[in-house]
Amino acid sequence: MFFRNLTLFRYPASLDLSDLDEHLAECTLKPVGGLELSSRGFISPFGRDAEALSHRVDDAVWLTVGGEDKLLPAAVVNDLLAKKIAEMEQREGRKPGGRARKRLKEDLVHELLPRAFVRPSRTDAMLDLEHGLCIVDTSSRKNAEAVVSEIRNALGSFPALPLNAEVAPRSVLTGWIAGEPLPAGLSLGEECELKDAAEHGAVVKCQNQELQSDEIAKHLESGKQVTKLALVLDDHVSFVLGEDLVIRKLKFLDGAVDQLEGTETEDIRAELDARFALMAGELRRLFALLEPALKLSKAEA
Repeated sequence: MFFRNLTLFRYPASLDLSDLDEHLAECTLKPVGGLELSSRGFISPFGRDAEALSHRVDDAVWLTVGGEDKLLPAAVVNDLLAKKIAEMEQREGRKPGGRARKRLKEDLVHELLPRAFVRPSRTDAMLDLEHGLCIVDTSSRKNAEAVVSEIRNALGSFPALPLNAEVAPRSVLTGWIAGEPLPAGLSLGEECELKDAAEHGAVVKCQNQELQSDEIAKHLESGKQVTKLALVLDDHVSFVLGEDLVIRKLKFLDGAVDQLEGTETEDIRAELDARFALMAGELRRLFALLEPALKLSKAEA
């Protein structure tokens, strides 16, 4: 259940979330209706058949937004629409106008929706109650905002804002490759993306590459700046940090996973619990390093 991508939001750590479960219970996922395209709501982090809608370990809360989306390919609708229009033209001797076409399409969608396949989905999130962090397991800002919106809808008020830095992240990332000291515990990985400062300038993507090399140095000398950078935290976690402050390709390494060896169990839920506790601890350590390095702004109380 380890998260793979992190989009972060900050909210006032003083926010009272003691009645979170009661609010989530009022906003559970409902089956998508016959004439609906999608449905969103909270499900148990342990699966749709479990009852608990959140799970807390110390000051970390795990919750999950579930979804159901009707699959109605545009090509299918357009093909049937073309046939309907052709039949109407043959029957009436003229092509239907724009409004008639629109009504035909709406009627087709309503006719097809009850028979459309339903695709389930889930997006996990973690609330760090100590630091006032909402961490969503996605690299999509749109999907992350949707999860925050569901939490806000459940609570009535949830003043969470996207993570923001008081310095330009690309200047910090560029400095780390150029030889400036990294925060203690962080080391360079083998992947980066560099861009020209000019709009629509050249983009260079490097993988499996020694980053403090003559080749990379030449790109820096030409004025390129780092917009994505692979980093490693104490041989426990590897990830790619972007200038948008989204963490991608998060991977827990042997140094971290080995800690689970002493908690081997045949109970799936207990294993998930141990993994979540491990992940929460590592993410807190990571944030504690990145916050001062990037001068991450705090949420206003």
